[in-house]
Amino acid sequence: MLGSLRPRQVARDAVLRFRPNISITPYHANVKESHFNMDFFKEFDVVLNGLDNLDARRHVNRLCLAADVPLVESGTTGFLGQVTVHLKGKTECYECQPKPAPKTYPVCTITSTPSKFVHCIVWAKDLLFAKLFGDRNQENDLNVRSSDAANSSEHSEDVFEFRKDEDINQYGRRIYDHVFGHNIEVALSNEETWKNRNKPRPIYIKDVPPKKLTKENGNTEKGCATDDVFAMASLGLKNPQDVWSLEENSRVFLEALRLFFLKREKEIGNLSFDKDDQLAVEFVTAAANIRASSFEIPLHSLFEAKGIAGNIVHAVATTNAIIAGLIVIEAIKVLKKDSNDYRMTYCLEHPSKKMLLMPVEPYEPNKSCYVCSETPLSLEVNTHHSKLRDFVEKIVKAKLGMNFPLIMQGASILYEVGEDLEEDMVAIYAANLEKTLSELPSPVTSGTVLTIEDLQQEFSCSINIKHREEFDEEKEPDGMLLSGWVEAPVDKDNNKPIGNGESTSNALPEEEILEEILEGEKDVEIQETSEGTTNATEKKRKLSEISKGTTPDHSGLSDERKNHNQLEKLDVDDEDDELIISDDWESLAKKKRL
Repeated sequence: MLGSLRPRQVARDAVLRFRPNISITPYHANVKESHFNMDFFKEFDVVLNGLDNLDARRHVNRLCLAADVPLVESGTTGFLGQVTVHLKGKTECYECQPKPAPKTYPVCTITSTPSKFVHCIVWAKDLLFAKLFGDRNQENDLNVRSSDAANSSEHSEDVFEFRKDEDINQYGRRIYDHVFGHNIEVALSNEETWKNRNKPRPIYIKDVPPKKLTKENGNTEKGCATDDVFAMASLGLKNPQDVWSLEENSRVFLEALRLFFLKREKEIGNLSFDKDDQLAVEFVTAAANIRASSFEIPLHSLFEAKGIAGNIVHAVATTNAIIAGLIVIEAIKVLKKDSNDYRMTYCLEHPSKKMLLMPVEPYEPNKSCYVCSETPLSLEVNTHHSKLRDFVEKIVKAKLGMNFPLIMQGASILYEVGEDLEEDMVAIYAANLEKTLSELPSPVTSGTVLTIEDLQQEFSCSINIKHREEFDEEKEPDGMLLSGWVEAPVDKDNNKPIGNGESTSNALPEEEILEEILEGEKDVEIQETSEGTTNATEKKRKLSEISKGTTPDHSGLSDERKNHNQLEKLDVDDEDDELIISDDWESLAKKKRL
């Protein structure tokens, strides 16, 4: 336990123990806070980055570009890792290559026909947890209504509201019966859905084996306080790697809900799921497992569920140590201005050509990158149906990673965020959010060019608008299609988690390209799709000659390729969207899927 020590103190003290003569100024804050601006970044000769989420990495990348400060990026995912160097105008920036985004699922799959445990996790995290502890005024597909007799007066009201005549235990049992029992009954009423699927089993609290369920559901007697703030501790469950039974999951569900209302009541209404919030993880794990039990999906331990919910590949200390050393090596090159020797270095799980570390010459800047090359983007959207709020949340924030956007059409400001805004302007921009794009004071229609800026990031880009009437709800759930900004593929089947150094938010860094060696006898075209283009253009990376005798044989290649030992990303056009690396090596050991 760290006690009262903050992480900044621990890290600083650890370094000073073996280098006592150096000066370190620690900060314990969010890197996106306003005082960490471009002027702050200009104070440094190099920035070494190991942040835990894509949004923050983008933020730092843009400020380093604005301040013209070299950036050494890094990340690990289990046994895989990477270190990359980004120098404005000379190498690609962090956003030149697409980053995988979290897998999204159709609402109907999550609410009605889950077939994998990750579907249950998404349901528990994004629907049930949000409905109970987040903003209840937000739209939520959880509260199923039925048009038949099942839609009694009890279920036509908002069942998630706490009633005056019930205590917390009664409330918890009522919620349990509604989401795991009544909602399943409603889903079963649509017989067409289950013609080719296994029918789920409604689970009511009375169906759970009654073994000490009430007695062990925490200390619930009036006037009896308990110091336990976690459900597992309250219930005597110790091992997070145990797979709980339906009974145990039901106990954890009820106890976690009880503790939220008794211990953290002031937070209710403003909570969002956090993988580092133990009570939230307990609640989501239990809820997902109960739902999985209903749909005959294998149950998972809290340890496994946390990894799925938080998109985590658990850290490997040796990988982190290797990557830390590589960061220092590249930083020294930057400080010596030895740009010809910069390397992007990948740490592999299995040796290839007897090498676990693969140094690669950095890419040149991607001319189609909307961040460092300022290439305009294009957006297809139904301007008559989509609201400005949809555009801000789904495109500007979620895809472009802007925190405090300023949206302009010509000289007209459509939306702005800032603490120094007048109240009347705040009201005007808030009203604009609820208008469709074509209804805005300066209408946004096909052919309109929008300029979006984030003054905090010193970043701006242009988006060309193209009106489109219809979208495929399954393939284009946002109802918008952004071109020039390319999402890297994710594993459609496994919703691959992100690594240490990345968080829930959103995505893997480039170490994902190391992920898997092709299996079977698939024919693969060696190519890489440039960001911002629709046609695949072949790019090359140089493989550094690490030692004599390790350079691959390119005797059968063209002169141009002979001069460029290649390390390329393979785009496999198959169901898994697997990404691998190859260099015409004669034999490649199959990698274990993470």
